[in-house]
Amino acid sequence: MVQYFTSEGIKKLKEELNYLKTVKNKEATELLKYARSFGDLKENAGYDDAKEMKASLYKKISELEGIINEAIVYEKKETNKIQIGCHILIQLDGEEEKFQIVSPAESDVLNNKISYHSPLGQKLIGQEINKEFYFETKEKKIKVRILKIS
Repeated sequence: MVQYFTSEGIKKLKEELNYLKTVKNKEATELLKYARSFGDLKENAGYDDAKEMKASLYKKISELEGIINEAIVYEKKETNKIQIGCHILIQLDGEEEKFQIVSPAESDVLNNKISYHSPLGQKLIGQEINKEFYFETKEKKIKVRILKIS
């Protein structure tokens, strides 16, 4: 599935992939060798765990390679509308909040990075400064006002 990424986001994914392929793969190989040295592989729980860990690592590497190969780096256009990569300041029920609009793989709510696929992200994409709208959650209806886009 094609995903749009910021250049920063794709760079982080590539760094993670490189780390997994070099450092973590070497660690997993060494652990497998060490576990194999205990002899009988049929009753060697350490060997089984090491094999599972290596398989899990290869699965993660394969997933990241797939994401990176299908990724499209989104270059922000000069516009006054919210788009992927934008930093925004919005008012949510009177409280000011800063966010960055990013891809689903880059999203990190604790660091105020919200996905363009999230319900709020979908509502924000394409909006302009001073635009107001209501966003409904399970609990309530929240008034949203766009204060700044950069």
